[in-house]
Amino acid sequence: MRILPAFPDVRRIAVLRGGGLGDVLFAVPALFALHAAYPEAEITVLSGPSGDVLADRLPFPVRLERLPHTPGVYDGEGPEPAEEFFARWQAMPPDLAVQLHGGGRNSNPFLLRLGARHTVGTATPDAARLERTVPYEYYQHEMLRGLEVAGLAGAAPVVLEPELAATAGDRAAASSSVAGPVTVAVHPGATDARRRWPAEKFGAVARALAEQGAEVVVVGDASERGLADEVVRAAASDRVRSLAGELDLSALCGVLDAAPLLVGNDSGPRHLAHALGTPTVSVYWCGNVINAGPLSRAEHRLHVSWQTTCPVCGRDQSHVGWTSPRCEHDVSFVAEVEVDDVLADARELLGHAAAAPVN
Repeated sequence: MRILPAFPDVRRIAVLRGGGLGDVLFAVPALFALHAAYPEAEITVLSGPSGDVLADRLPFPVRLERLPHTPGVYDGEGPEPAEEFFARWQAMPPDLAVQLHGGGRNSNPFLLRLGARHTVGTATPDAARLERTVPYEYYQHEMLRGLEVAGLAGAAPVVLEPELAATAGDRAAASSSVAGPVTVAVHPGATDARRRWPAEKFGAVARALAEQGAEVVVVGDASERGLADEVVRAAASDRVRSLAGELDLSALCGVLDAAPLLVGNDSGPRHLAHALGTPTVSVYWCGNVINAGPLSRAEHRLHVSWQTTCPVCGRDQSHVGWTSPRCEHDVSFVAEVEVDDVLADARELLGHAAAAPVN
């Protein structure tokens, strides 16, 4: 990985990374690198609500600032109008602005409006030019993409995967929200329905683990309550219960930190569990493995579906992303993954956790 010379006199760094929970977590290795290269600099992460996961959970301080509503960058409502946001930043511009948000068609103009002395990031051929860029190619792992961008600013890798530490507040929030122990957390959701393993298969895994004495909780946000209920019904065990819609971010961090294992799809909670040091068994579509799969395998097992055409219309979806539209069908692309394969890894990792020395 190319590491260019660092910029001089950098005291304030702005890092742009919107998107969901997983998107923010993918930027964490780049934040480690930037902090190591510029240890005295104040780092501000510009993000949506998912950026809150970084608060007090990194081993170094970062400021968090909510993005304003900006088409193509953040579609939510920010705390202030975009013009006020940019005027405030331009009055005291950062020394370095880092774009970790996509190919740059919308995010590079956003970054340039901050008025930074130096800018680095990715760029598609039609994106606005920054001072230093790397080409944006859709099929590149997001964490390695972020590290390559950090390298443009002279920041060498420190960690390759996200690392967060649960807080005392997280653990307290989890204990007040969850009655009884948790052996396995299950997350059956994903933003894209095509990444969802069928609920009945999650239920079969949960039932088998419960029969061996595991206490299983199904996690998810309020929109995933119905999906979580399907898993609980399929499991048909009083050792399997749903917490979907009942946990705020802090409680979710506490639950995932305490659980010896998470079984889930390629989703924010899976990436969060990984960052907190919890082993995972996950179901992935083959294309998403390239962009978002865990890099290590000792504690993070993958089961990959190689379905590249839509099961309904037959259209090739392997190039969907920055340049190609997807078909309109929200059907699982990962249903072919077998229950026995996922269950075998879950049992093995739980065995490893049981054999670990007690501190």
